[in-house]
Amino acid sequence: MQLKDLLDGFMRIQRRSEKAAPEILRKTFVDVGPLTTLLSITDNQTLFGRRGTGKTHVLQFLGSKQRENGDLSVYIDLSNLGSSGSIYSDTSRSIPERATRLLVDTLLAVHDGLLEAVLASDNLDLSHFGPVLDDLAKAATRIQVVGNVETEAQTGLEQTENMSAKSSLGLTEKGVKLEGEFGGSNEQTQKQQFRKKLTGVETYVLHFGEISSALRSLEKLLGKRRLWVLLDEWSNLPLELQPYLGDLIRRTFFVMQNVTVKIAAIEYRSRFILSGENRSYLGIELGADVATNVNLDDFMVFDNDVTQSTKFHRQLLYNHLLEAGDLISTDIPDARELTRLSFTQDSVFSELVRAGEGVPRDFINILSLAAQYSNNEKISINIVRKAALSWYQTGKANTLRAKEDANKILEWVVEKVIKHRKTRAFLVNTKKLYSLLEELFDARVVHVIKRRVSSNDLRGDRFDVFKLDYGCYVDLIGTSNAPQGLFVAEVNEGTSSYIEVPSDDYRSIRRAILDFDEFSKQALVKVTTTDTAQK
Repeated sequence: MQLKDLLDGFMRIQRRSEKAAPEILRKTFVDVGPLTTLLSITDNQTLFGRRGTGKTHVLQFLGSKQRENGDLSVYIDLSNLGSSGSIYSDTSRSIPERATRLLVDTLLAVHDGLLEAVLASDNLDLSHFGPVLDDLAKAATRIQVVGNVETEAQTGLEQTENMSAKSSLGLTEKGVKLEGEFGGSNEQTQKQQFRKKLTGVETYVLHFGEISSALRSLEKLLGKRRLWVLLDEWSNLPLELQPYLGDLIRRTFFVMQNVTVKIAAIEYRSRFILSGENRSYLGIELGADVATNVNLDDFMVFDNDVTQSTKFHRQLLYNHLLEAGDLISTDIPDARELTRLSFTQDSVFSELVRAGEGVPRDFINILSLAAQYSNNEKISINIVRKAALSWYQTGKANTLRAKEDANKILEWVVEKVIKHRKTRAFLVNTKKLYSLLEELFDARVVHVIKRRVSSNDLRGDRFDVFKLDYGCYVDLIGTSNAPQGLFVAEVNEGTSSYIEVPSDDYRSIRRAILDFDEFSKQALVKVTTTDTAQK
């Protein structure tokens, strides 16, 4: 097989899982660590991960796998619900109205997914499932008019007159005889009519008991089969509405023994709960209502496990080319042989994986650019760095340029971490959440390595460990300004050294904590914080 064919195949790899057919997603899926084992348990779970880490791919694969096992699965892309572009985001409407429409649309999406699953199955009888699904649809779309009620009374008098006459003429011995009869009647009837007039707005009314009843009837029909409800793109919903949908799910699906719910979300763009008085709450309490959480970043980030991350991306690349027909397995029998033929050295491929920062979508985009820049030659380290810088500037930095404050804080972080400390990572106290830092995370210019670690600088506190994106410093590599390691760590008492891969004990890390209040004073930009205990 020619090198040009392989490079062309790299450029044709599909970037977004939602665009691919379920069969292709199943064949191109690559398991990483115990991921599918963790997600295959019947507990309700949340699946966290940055944009592009493969949450959609994972859910689609999980649904396909459970269908093969004889269960039913319903996949719902919450960003595609009927009113997502209008009512949900229309802040001129009340939150109850917007939330109710969201709940209705979600239930109807579940109904449509179930109907499709029943029709696609050879073992399920629509004549049995149809009435139950109709009950679910009725419960989800019940409407009442909210407004004024007027009652009108009308009284009427009806009069009826009946007249009759009868006559006869005959001859008798005495002469002619004329006889006649006259009669009549007059009836009066009084009638009163009432008319009710409703003036107001039609609104949906959801009764959780009625919805639960329909779901319990469905559960009985399923027998030993399990229903898997897979909710994707949770974080695309308005933050203020998310707890309401969570509450519906908790009160209806979570109480069903043979129903499992998996929710894919971005951690810093999700709000599952609203706290009330006397420890009451609305929504889903993570760790209690949802037994376990899975975070793709724990598996995908390069610095967490270099070997595992490289192996995953190598196999992902091979599976995509093989499924697309760009590879012949007899010519290139495995993933390692593919990268040997396509890259000048194995370390070049590792550099590509590092540049992707554990986000498969970014990895594929950088690879596609590298294939374009290679001029039909094997991809070299300089080509990878050129492609990574190009993708950072066009795919990430451009997003932040329109957000002045977020761009300023990124520049400040880069100066503090790379220029002053010659490192790539930093710590942030978990007691506070910084809105601008969340925007940087959402734009994938900073990445989480570890959560809730200790540090020598402030004993007793806990910190989240962030690292700067490869694109933030790729143009500095090979210069005197390049970062020397991930952190500065204490090697022996009184001596420090740069480290590339930290140990699990982060207490040896020194001078790594960033104080965002300092940024506020210097840049005159207020950094909004949220107390995590309150949130």
